[in-house]
Amino acid sequence: MGAATGLLLCAPILAVIALLVRLKLGSPILFRQQRPGLHGKPFTLYKFRTMTDARDADGNLLPDADRLTSFGRFLRRTSLDELPELINVLKGDMSLVGPRPLLMQYMPYYTPREQLRHSVRPGITGLAQISGRNMVDWDSRLALDVEYVENWTLWLDIKILFKTVANVMRRSGVVDVPVSIMNDLDIERSEKRRTVNGEHSSSS
Repeated sequence: MGAATGLLLCAPILAVIALLVRLKLGSPILFRQQRPGLHGKPFTLYKFRTMTDARDADGNLLPDADRLTSFGRFLRRTSLDELPELINVLKGDMSLVGPRPLLMQYMPYYTPREQLRHSVRPGITGLAQISGRNMVDWDSRLALDVEYVENWTLWLDIKILFKTVANVMRRSGVVDVPVSIMNDLDIERSEKRRTVNGEHSSSS
């Protein structure tokens, strides 16, 4: 009901953004990507596109920072790029509140405890997002996801929704290109594993 109401109320805004994305960035208007949902089952996440398809001389996509336009930055800073995720909520892929759906490639890098984040539907916003968003390191972010799952109440969801609105208004904790301040989870933990294995080898 919340997603349906949100889509109806935001319909004029969605239409304007869709038109601007088409004019400024071209098609497709929506960014689609496979993400892990409830119990890790993949689903297609919908967001407004924020980057161009600019490529180098060899045909490879340029880094995110080089493809992110000023318009795309505006969409990210205001979280307007995430409005199409209401469609995911309406479809039952997501909830309004829950652990954010991350990348499929991260799945092998969660600890058994962190896997608890997939025991509920992912959300548009969550406890980690109101606790610093992109400014929170991976270990802390995933720990907050587990804390949410273990302590879920309807009142907690309501508090998270209200604080999310306040944070969006203040544009708190937003980083346009997250990889600019931290590595992707799979890269970070791969490096940690190599370091630990190297230490074990040297000590033996």
